[in-house]
Amino acid sequence: MTIGEYVRSWSLAIAKLWNPEAAYENLLTSTKNLRIGLGKLAQAPYRPVLNDTDKQGFLLLRYLGLGGSIVALNQMDTTKNMVGSENRLITDELPILIPKDCRKNASLADETDIRLSRPLPIDSPFPQAPLSKSDHHDLGMLYCGIIWATIGAVLFIWAIGMRCVPPSSQDQSRFFNSESREPGNKDGIVRIMNSFAATCRHYLLSEAPLRSIFSRTTRLQVLILLVLTGYLTIFTFVGIEYNKWVTPVKNMPEVYNTRTSLGPWSDRVGVLAYALTPLSVMLSSRESLLSVLTGIPYQSFNFLHRWLGYIIFVQSALHTIGWCIIEMTLYQPQPSVGLEWIKQQYMIWGVIAMLFITLLFILSTPWAIRRTGYEFFRKCHYVLAMLYIGACWGHWAKLNCYLIPSLVIWFLDRSARLARTALLHYNYLSDGSMGFTAANAAITHFPDTANSDVVRLDFVHPLDAWEIGQHFYLCFPELSIWQSHPLTPCSIPGTKAEGSIHSYIMRAKKGATRALAELAAAKTNALVQDKSLADRTPITTPVILNGNYGQSITKGLSSSTNILCIAGGTGVTFVLPVMLIVIEQPAIPDRKIELIWAVRRDVDIEWARQELDRLHLARSSHNLNIRIFVTRETRVRDEGTRQGEVLDKKLGDDRIEECSASSASPERVSDEKASSQATSFSVKHWELDTELHRPDLSAVVKDFVDSTIRGQSTIHASGPGEMITVLRQVVAGCNSGTRVWKGNQRFDVSLICDDRLEW
Repeated sequence: MTIGEYVRSWSLAIAKLWNPEAAYENLLTSTKNLRIGLGKLAQAPYRPVLNDTDKQGFLLLRYLGLGGSIVALNQMDTTKNMVGSENRLITDELPILIPKDCRKNASLADETDIRLSRPLPIDSPFPQAPLSKSDHHDLGMLYCGIIWATIGAVLFIWAIGMRCVPPSSQDQSRFFNSESREPGNKDGIVRIMNSFAATCRHYLLSEAPLRSIFSRTTRLQVLILLVLTGYLTIFTFVGIEYNKWVTPVKNMPEVYNTRTSLGPWSDRVGVLAYALTPLSVMLSSRESLLSVLTGIPYQSFNFLHRWLGYIIFVQSALHTIGWCIIEMTLYQPQPSVGLEWIKQQYMIWGVIAMLFITLLFILSTPWAIRRTGYEFFRKCHYVLAMLYIGACWGHWAKLNCYLIPSLVIWFLDRSARLARTALLHYNYLSDGSMGFTAANAAITHFPDTANSDVVRLDFVHPLDAWEIGQHFYLCFPELSIWQSHPLTPCSIPGTKAEGSIHSYIMRAKKGATRALAELAAAKTNALVQDKSLADRTPITTPVILNGNYGQSITKGLSSSTNILCIAGGTGVTFVLPVMLIVIEQPAIPDRKIELIWAVRRDVDIEWARQELDRLHLARSSHNLNIRIFVTRETRVRDEGTRQGEVLDKKLGDDRIEECSASSASPERVSDEKASSQATSFSVKHWELDTELHRPDLSAVVKDFVDSTIRGQSTIHASGPGEMITVLRQVVAGCNSGTRVWKGNQRFDVSLICDDRLEW
């Protein structure tokens, strides 16, 4: 059978179909059976001169969904119609019969033979026809499914590993059990795990370069981001046919559309942007399923949430740019095609979605957050995210399989937060009935005009104990019910008859914390003016709690673990509970415990006077060392710098004389009374190891590790960003997987820091 006979019978069979899409599918099936391929006109090294009959033939091919391709025989049994081996030419004319069914789409005679006026070169093997749009969509959905299956597999393996390999201490009661001291011969698996962990910390704990781009993030976080980005990049480009097809425009001589791989690729990145949306919402959830599965605090996912949002923004932008190029440049004639395209409803929603995600991107940058404030960012982020998801639904509702889970995750997170708050505050009222009641917190105001005031809150609230290191979100109804702030209690978990004791220390910078400090100052001044009330009326404010959030920072530590706590300013609230629970347990010989606290002024130690008193009493029994660094004072302060304080400083020793705070400093909640009354208090005499300079963190950590006798070391830290940066680098250098493998646990040093705030 000649080429002409093949093509004639084949074209007659296809032309009987009314549906062009069905004809195209039939074409693909027939291609395999008839062993024919598609040689693309665009691949010719020269453009053939086409006569009118040729142009009519291309109209037929366009009707059949073949674009500007010509039909040729692939892998023929005979070489009668082929010459040469490297650049084979079809020498036969290709007659194609056009039946009456095609007349409505091409103004042709009842039967017309279409003959190419010049032979066209055909590459070997002949390129196949482009995949249909539905095929590309199905392939993209398959790859999205693979991505989600991979994520699910990683989480599943992680969750199983957490439960199959428990920490060295199963619960809080065994945490300080003196009988569970480090054994002489470690189990092989435990030794491998500890060596691997020390090696990872040595290479991956330090901060990554390009801080201006990645902010204060570790190498491990950036490595995870790069792995995720590389994985997404593979699925962005794989499975796409990279080629070019030129097709004539109906009823417009010499006008051609250009089809390229840009269309399928643009669709691919758009589908990936939809598929990643649920993951982005999940990474931002406070009631995080990821935290339940992995044991990692929800705030640790914030870095990935932010950068995954950037990836979605880039994908959306590339999707938009790609289709703008196609519809406004490659498709002809212009500008009519572009104008008709942009007016369609799905395109209008696409433009709106792109606008929303652009605003999300701009407002989530550190530059914008510093200038607009965190509360503005948070509220706008919620609103714009929901509007973006809604606009995506309007743009392409067929992908709601990704949008519905995003909305469900978000609403479940918000509902769980409300449920937590309701459970914490739905209690018995004074009249015996049940109802919602806020905690009544005593306020202690520490004025500091140079560095911003500090506020301390003390109250008792009936709720279950929390884990050390967990935090609560506090809302102050006197100021606003729409704002809440994450604060770590400096008191240790525990319950009494009246409830659990909560103590919080915060610096008033701006926004709600500044308003709270101003409220405390106003109430203080009012009491000072009315001397009859000053001695017996507490300064209080209602507080609504939401929490507790985060993970325990002492879980898994053995009784032989050496502990170094380093804090800067109000970051002391993160490390004080660790020290307080240590001194409540039996003392362990050869164990080293140390507290380093850097403050700006010597009077700042009054923030945590009650806790420091308790630590001072345990200095000798628990081998506890307390060092306080004053960073912004170089000489002895004058007497009377703070009302009610007398500081007697002698040769580097701070001796606190008996003093009493003003009415702005109410009595701390005592363990005996569990009271939230704000009255005057007195301080015992004891010495402070106070140094008037900034601590050399590198020397502090290295000296601590070198002075340990045995066991692992854990550094708990909270403070300014630069402090955490230095500590990460120093701790990374103290780790050695090789030495840990050989049995020297002193080179197994971990760092636990408060990384909730990054801006």
